[in-house]
Amino acid sequence: MEDERLNSVLEKYRGVPGALIPVLQEAQDTFGYLAPETLKGIAEGLRIPFSHVYGVVTFYAQFYLKPRGKHTIKVCQGTACHVKGSARVLQAMEDHLDAEAGNCTKDMQFQLETVACLGTCFLAPAVMIDKDYYGTQTPKTVRKITRKYSKAEKENGISETGE
Repeated sequence: MEDERLNSVLEKYRGVPGALIPVLQEAQDTFGYLAPETLKGIAEGLRIPFSHVYGVVTFYAQFYLKPRGKHTIKVCQGTACHVKGSARVLQAMEDHLDAEAGNCTKDMQFQLETVACLGTCFLAPAVMIDKDYYGTQTPKTVRKITRKYSKAEKENGISETGE
């Protein structure tokens, strides 16, 4: 089944110059991440060296080589957020989710990441979940916002973002 889905992606771009990044993006959207078998299939399908495909994937931060959680949580570590307590917010998030930054929760619902800056210094300390920003966070409030996403999925069978 995975081969059919990858072939479908490759067919759209076969013979198109500079197609590697769009193929990688679409393959990642399809599979959730880029497994080694997927990268090999892309290299073969586009008739380019595996080393080139791998080099592009590891160069750009938008590509993931391991499975990720359904929701991505980004905890800002910029100067304003740091001064306002982002380390405590991150620790509370790690404790609450039982996952360290850079990892996914066991149930695959949340991917926890740190970022250098979310560009929302006036909201420090800030957290972003998927495309939603949450400002002036505390250890208590971050627990509430993650529960909000979990609760929405249980009640509706979907996430708040409609996915």
